[in-house]
Amino acid sequence: MADPTPSTSEALARLDMSLIDVMMTQRAVRRVYPDPVDDEIVMKCLEVALHAPTGANGQNWEFIVVKDYETKKKLAKRYRQAWNLYYQTVIRRVSKRDPSMAKTARAVQWQVDHFTEVPVLIVACLKLGPKDGRIPFVPMPHAALSGFYGSIYPSVQNLLLAARAMGLGASLITLPLWSVTSTRKTLGLPVSVTPCCVVPLGWPRGRYGPTTRRPVAEVMHLNTYGNRPWMGTG
Repeated sequence: MADPTPSTSEALARLDMSLIDVMMTQRAVRRVYPDPVDDEIVMKCLEVALHAPTGANGQNWEFIVVKDYETKKKLAKRYRQAWNLYYQTVIRRVSKRDPSMAKTARAVQWQVDHFTEVPVLIVACLKLGPKDGRIPFVPMPHAALSGFYGSIYPSVQNLLLAARAMGLGASLITLPLWSVTSTRKTLGLPVSVTPCCVVPLGWPRGRYGPTTRRPVAEVMHLNTYGNRPWMGTG
């Protein structure tokens, strides 16, 4: 078994992995070792994240890097509460007839149970300012709301790809943030900063590999939903 904690130089050297290989083998890795992740590696992940596009080039991201046990413990409490509710009302029923969902549920449960042991949590946030023309807590139309969150998720995907290339286990989760008020209090966020998702980082227990996905033709629709000439249904 490979050393789960490569040196910083070894991890950074892996960034020359081909982009197509990174994308085709990326997956949510929730089971990780508690071994520390060097700050230089975390900063490289965020450096890559910052090269993603944002709406109107606002560059209005903020990233909270959480390593403190007590802070992780507070986020873990919310994660457990939200997951237990979601599992009891939705996941348990679906898992009974879907083995892949049952497998995912076990991985999530592991992450919930070991959340305080994950060495690094990155909370990706968006900051509203005067140039955004938006006020916190004021409802936004769908197009504006989509544009708002569209300024954080490209950077998060860049972060996930960098983590994958360096051999880090990572996943995008939102359940620890189900109470925005609680999250703001825990992280000391002002009302102008909205937490959007959490990316737990650590050296993976296991290994990456090719992912199984639906055929492209099954999800392509031409001009209108349901018109799928690539499957002979046009």
